[in-house]
Amino acid sequence: MPNLEELVQEINRFEAIISDWDESQRCVAVGLKRAIEALHKAALTNLIKSLKQESMSALRDAVADEVVYAVLLYHELVKPPKPPLLERIQTALEEVRPSLKSHNGDVELVAIKPPDRVEVRLIGTCSSCPASTLTLSQGVEQAIKNHCPEITKVVAVNNNPTINNANSGLISPFSSQITSTWIKVATIDQVPEFSVLAVQLAGNSLILHRQGATVTCYRNTCTHLGSPLEEGKVENGIITCPSHGFQYKLETGKCLTAPDVSLQSYPVKIKDDKVFVKLQKS
Repeated sequence: MPNLEELVQEINRFEAIISDWDESQRCVAVGLKRAIEALHKAALTNLIKSLKQESMSALRDAVADEVVYAVLLYHELVKPPKPPLLERIQTALEEVRPSLKSHNGDVELVAIKPPDRVEVRLIGTCSSCPASTLTLSQGVEQAIKNHCPEITKVVAVNNNPTINNANSGLISPFSSQITSTWIKVATIDQVPEFSVLAVQLAGNSLILHRQGATVTCYRNTCTHLGSPLEEGKVENGIITCPSHGFQYKLETGKCLTAPDVSLQSYPVKIKDDKVFVKLQKS
C-alpha cells in the first residue's frame, strides 16, 4: 500500500498535468475534484459521529494513522496539533521584540512553571524603566496569553532590581553629603501658561510651567524612556511626551499613562518677578 508521501506525490503529478490545460478543461477538473471532496467529507463526518457513539478508542486509533489524520486534517475534521508551549512562547516574544528594541530594550524567557506561569526578564532600558509594569502587561503578557491561552500568569523577574530615586524619594545612607541651593532660572513673564520653558542649569535639563501665579518645575525627562518633554504638546494643563505619548499633569507631575510614576519635581519660589529653583549639589 502506498505511504502518505507517495500518495501526495501522485496528487501533485496530476495537478501539474491539469495546470497545463486550458481554462475550460481546468474548470471541469476542479469541479469534479470539489464534488468528490464534498462526498468524502460527508462520508467521513458520518463515520466520525458513528465511531464517537460506538468507541472513542477506535476513533483515536484511526486518527493515529498518518494517512487517516492527513485526510481528516485536509477536510478540517480534526484540529492541527498545537506547537509545543516553549515554541509558542518564543513566537510571542519574537512578536513584541521589535517594539522593545525600538526603545533599546528586549525580553528573554527565564522559566516555564507549570501549569500556568511564565517568568520573563526585561532587559536594556526596559529593565529599569519606571513604566516597565505597563510594558509587561500591555505588550509581553498579552502576546504570551494570545499564543498560549493556558498561561494565566506572566511575571517579570530582574537579577538586579533597582530603585528609581527620582520617583521614590529614597536616598542611600552611603551617598555623599548633599546640599541644596536656590538658583535663578527665569522671570515669571518668561514662563508660559500654555507650553513649557526648557532651561539648562548646572548640568540639569529642566522644564517650567505656569498656572496663574504658580510655577512648577520638573526634570525634562519622560519617565518612560528618558525622552525630553520640551517639545510636547500642552493642553488643559497636561503635557504629552512627543516620543511615545506618555501624559503628565503639569500641576503635580503625576503620570496619567502609568499612574505609579511621576516626573521628578524641584522646589520653586518666586521673589519679585524672578523664579528660583532649588537644586541639589553633591
